[in-house]
Amino acid sequence: MIEIVFLVEDDPEGGYTARALGESIFTQSDNLNTLREMVRDAVHCHFPDEQVRPKLIRLHIVRDEVIAS
Repeated sequence: MIEIVFLVEDDPEGGYTARALGESIFTQSDNLNTLREMVRDAVHCHFPDEQVRPKLIRLHIVRDEVIAS
């Protein structure tokens, strides 16, 4: 695997959640900088063997906006 993609969303209780697409990896954090570190750490824990660990981590950040009409 060359790349792993995480779906990053606002957490309703504050902060952010990140969920890997196609793998059972989930983490959360209060801010995006810490979330990046947590995602990297989660990938390293999930793929301890460097030979099979994805070389790239892509964060797909999704934000919902509500606009009054």
